[in-house]
Amino acid sequence: MPFLFVLYIIAFLDRINISFAGLDMTRELGFSDRVFGFGSGIFFVGYVLLEIPGSLLVEVWSARKWIARIMISWGLVASLTGLVHTASQFYWARFLLGVAEAGFFPGVIVYLTHWYRDEDRAKAVGMFMSAIPISEIIGAPLSGLLLKLHWMGYPGWRWLLILEGVPAFVFGWIALFYLTDRPKDARWLAGDERAWIIGELEREKQLKALRPKLSVWQALRHPVVILLTLVYFTGSTAQYGFSLFLPKMIQKLSGFSSLEVSMIAAIPFLASFPAMLLLGWSSDRTGERRWHTAAAYIATAVGLAGGLWTGNNVVLSIVMFSIVAIGVNARFPAFWPLPASLLGGAGAAASIGAINCFGNLGGFVGPYLVGALSSSSGSYAGGVWCLAGISLLGAVLILLVRKTPVKD
Repeated sequence: MPFLFVLYIIAFLDRINISFAGLDMTRELGFSDRVFGFGSGIFFVGYVLLEIPGSLLVEVWSARKWIARIMISWGLVASLTGLVHTASQFYWARFLLGVAEAGFFPGVIVYLTHWYRDEDRAKAVGMFMSAIPISEIIGAPLSGLLLKLHWMGYPGWRWLLILEGVPAFVFGWIALFYLTDRPKDARWLAGDERAWIIGELEREKQLKALRPKLSVWQALRHPVVILLTLVYFTGSTAQYGFSLFLPKMIQKLSGFSSLEVSMIAAIPFLASFPAMLLLGWSSDRTGERRWHTAAAYIATAVGLAGGLWTGNNVVLSIVMFSIVAIGVNARFPAFWPLPASLLGGAGAAASIGAINCFGNLGGFVGPYLVGALSSSSGSYAGGVWCLAGISLLGAVLILLVRKTPVKD
């Protein structure tokens, strides 16, 4: 888990560092908010292509080899993004970065089902996905410092993108030799520990085998999977519409320098870190998933609306942004155990890939929506109201998900 945690910090850092690079890049290259939003979000269009095959490969082949391949390729593309000069180059670089990273997250979620029991899975997902706020906490000040570099005639925003791609390439090779695919291969576990977790997972597998089985294609078109995908889409729309424009919103609100904005932007995600772990613990303790997820979506909507209510008050705006960060990050721990608990086997693996694949298209819609509305109106208010409404829709949809395992 600590190693996977580090890998996801690197992954998310390379996904959202464009929000900090954009503080200077958009001015230097003459990009409007519409161009920036489209380029930031098109990452998720490329991301769609390999999500489902990637999660299936982890189930039937090797998590270790697939995760290593993903990291090595995305590290190379992430660094090359620092060399773009035109809008079209920016679009292609972000699109290819999405293609390169596709399959990493759902692959890890499937991988966790090989190691954690159902009743421990929300805590495991919470620990793993708490890397998201940590990446923001680390990445914000780090990005601010890198923005001040001017080496070899290149401005800081280029070095930010080039240097932050290197860890993914390095850790991809480490993952190839370090990760263990399944407990039966874990010679680093004591014999009784290995036997216990193998026995627990086998018992779960036998219980799930008693349920009517769904094929991969049946799972993908099942109403529950479609509903979960819509829920995740609304969450991704709000998350990336907010996080990728957060530094720009703070800069416009405060007039601070890029370094000062980067430092302040870490505060909301610092607040969200303990909230993620607490919600995962609470969800596992009670066995309840839907209302925990809905609460996070409602918090997102309240924080977004509250940010507009605070006007130009920087301190109160940061408080509201912190509530948003809590909501967009705390939705994960209770949500992701649902596909595996409602389905099973290849059907669950395919559904996880599908939910993350199509749901993450919200990562394109959110930034583009905020950028387009900002370019046309000169204000972020319209986009923020849209994100708040979409978050409330997600809260309603998750409560429509059935509580019992699906039947064919």
